[in-house]
Parts: sequence; C-alpha cells; structure tokens
Amino acid sequence: MTAILGYARVSTGDQDITGQAMRLEEAGAIKVFSDVISGKSMDRPGLAELLTYARAGDTLVVVRLDRLGRSLAELLAIVEDLRRRDIALLSLEEKIDTNSAAGELVFHVFGAIEHFERRLISERT
Repeated sequence: MTAILGYARVSTGDQDITGQAMRLEEAGAIKVFSDVISGKSMDRPGLAELLTYARAGDTLVVVRLDRLGRSLAELLAIVEDLRRRDIALLSLEEKIDTNSAAGELVFHVFGAIEHFERRLISERT
C-alpha cells in the first residue's frame, strides 16, 4: 500500500505550521512530519523520521521546495535518495511531481532558479 506523506517546516517558533499541515492534508497526506528549525540546520528530526518511515511507492509532499531544502545541492541529494528508494516528490506551489520525466526536469529548473534567487538576496544584504 502506498502512502502520501507530508513534510512541513517553519524556521522559528514564532511561525505557525498549521497552514502548511492543512494544505498537505488537503493534498492527501495521511501523516504529516514537521520541524520548527532553521532551514540552514542540517539536523531536522522530522524530516529524518519521514525518510525512515517512507517506503517504495510512497509520495513525499511539501508545500514549497524551500521547506524541504535550502540549497540546490541539498534538494538534489534528497530527490536522488528518494528516486533510488522509489519514493516520489510532489511540491504543491511549484506543481512538481517527480513521478514523471517532465516533473523531474521542472524540479531541476525550479531548484536552480530558487538557488539563484537566494544568492541574489544574500548579495543584497
């Protein structure tokens, strides 16, 4: 039996994870894993628990790609791990579904654009 598993992350305790969790459940997530931690931190227990829980045929759903990883390299590593384990990735905002070749291509393009945008923001501050 395959499952849709949600992952939500907010950076600080001042932010509310409820909105993300609701969208993930509306997308069919039977279980939502979460972290309240900066995306810069590599220690995300909720994500680690989700990755341990997920099985071949499952789909990991996120509201936005930046909730899953903060760098293109990290996103690509996570997606490659998911691909090897036959777990799909669905991003609601970017409308990316790695179950298809087109979705996988779009993921790489959006990931590169997001990385570029973060670099621009960093250079401006």
